[in-house]
Amino acid sequence: MLPAKLFNHVSLNVLKRIHHGTYSPCLYPLSNCLLHTDRQRSRDGVHSDSSVLRRVFNSQGAIRPSLRLNESQHCGRRSFSLSAATIVNSAPAPVQPYLRLMRLDKPIGTWLLYLPCTWSIALASDPGCLPHLGILTLFGTGALLMRGAGCTINDMWDKDFDKKVSRTSTRPIASGEISQMQALVFLGGQLSLALGVLLCLNYYSIALGAASLSLVFTYPLMKRITYWPQLVLGLTFNWGALLGWSAVKGYCDWSVCLPLYLSGVMWTLIYDTIYAHQDKVDDAKLGLKSTALRFQEQTKPWLSAFTVAMMSGLVAAGVNAEQTLPYYAVLSTVGIHLTHQIYTLDINNPGDCWKKFVSNRNLGLLLFLGIVAGNLWKERRETLLQNEEAVR
Repeated sequence: MLPAKLFNHVSLNVLKRIHHGTYSPCLYPLSNCLLHTDRQRSRDGVHSDSSVLRRVFNSQGAIRPSLRLNESQHCGRRSFSLSAATIVNSAPAPVQPYLRLMRLDKPIGTWLLYLPCTWSIALASDPGCLPHLGILTLFGTGALLMRGAGCTINDMWDKDFDKKVSRTSTRPIASGEISQMQALVFLGGQLSLALGVLLCLNYYSIALGAASLSLVFTYPLMKRITYWPQLVLGLTFNWGALLGWSAVKGYCDWSVCLPLYLSGVMWTLIYDTIYAHQDKVDDAKLGLKSTALRFQEQTKPWLSAFTVAMMSGLVAAGVNAEQTLPYYAVLSTVGIHLTHQIYTLDINNPGDCWKKFVSNRNLGLLLFLGIVAGNLWKERRETLLQNEEAVR
């Protein structure tokens, strides 16, 4: 009975594809047919008999979703869509807990740490020139290592809290996969490598970078002390807005770096307050503090105020860095993005909060491209001015 139902269902799907002109004479694996049939029946509100066979296939290794490889077979060819989580899951088993400890499977935090560095490096570049690729690479490596170190410190401090929250209970230290001593040794390795990256910079930058370590170690404690841990995170995560300029120039132009840094802090207050709304119920039960609990239903007005402060700082940094039209055009887009993000935010929907939080990576990349375009535009403007003076 089951094979007959399955054959009829598959035949119906094939006829539908032919009718809509989407049929391709490719051979699909039986497991894919079963999954497609199951999804189709679920949409029709009918319980799928093929779910039993699907479990059999899974148990026998015919289907391996744990590999997290998005595999499709088109006329005998396989294509794979790799993600950070896929890379971590494909690593040797003894290594995986350490990669998850440094959140290599969730790279959004590394992006948010790295992007303020790229803004500063791009602003410090000579007119008409692209940002220095070597410095961008160094800072990317440093961001990966320091974010990993920060997560290790955080998990060491929060081991007992993480055990009580479903979202964090599977973290390597909380679950017992990695001991505190193993985490401490791993932390030493990460910081040693990060120091190696820092030593590649000039002396001014080395001293400036070392000054941020106190923030890195104390931030995880702030959620126990104040309702503003996101502010401390902002001070920590945006240190690259100072360090990037000094790495290029050998000093900080505070008229540019300070407003850029403060804008980054405001940006962190925006996205991490949104992020904190995912955990506000558990945080309240555990006695932890956050801006999400501080603002509650007044979150949107606070986020709007932070947006105004962020945009004001970016305008000031652009004026002092003699930025040009493309930069300010992108700033307008950034402002629209933030306004839409805040207006449509549902603070009581963890899925929506995560979606809004992750979208800030694209915002940061857009701002970086705007700085680069504005810097390239400088040469054109200066060339036109020189030509006009020559004509005169």
